[in-house]
Amino acid sequence: MYYEFQRLHREGLSYRAIAKAFVMNRRTVIKYSAMGEAEYQDFLQKNDSRSKLLDTYESFKTKLTAHPAASAAQVHDWLKEHNSNFPPISAKTVYNFVIAVRQKYAIPLEEASREYIVIEELPYGLQAQADFGQYILRNAEESGRKFIFSS
Repeated sequence: MYYEFQRLHREGLSYRAIAKAFVMNRRTVIKYSAMGEAEYQDFLQKNDSRSKLLDTYESFKTKLTAHPAASAAQVHDWLKEHNSNFPPISAKTVYNFVIAVRQKYAIPLEEASREYIVIEELPYGLQAQADFGQYILRNAEESGRKFIFSS
């Protein structure tokens, strides 16, 4: 990516055009273009080895290995349940961490599938479908009363 930035900039493309081509922020393109090759390599190495907020909770990978269909939301709940000192963080942070752990330990995400079967027809009067709804009726004083019904 660094070499592409440099090549496109030498060809005369503006930072805005390069950012649009790579679907990045213009300021990021300016920052990367201003770096030398060695500086960019150091930047990449530093980002690869930087610690994450949830590194101490990486031991949950055993549970993720046992339940590969678990979503990031379920993992978030597990971490909160089993760690009383779990920090109040965004669900997106946990999602990113779960993705990183899945990649690091090659844990594939298994899609949970549902089995559908046809139910045989029952005699008349033994099976029904109920659809619920609500409606607000207004009276002369413009006050409303909510009615809940099923059909």
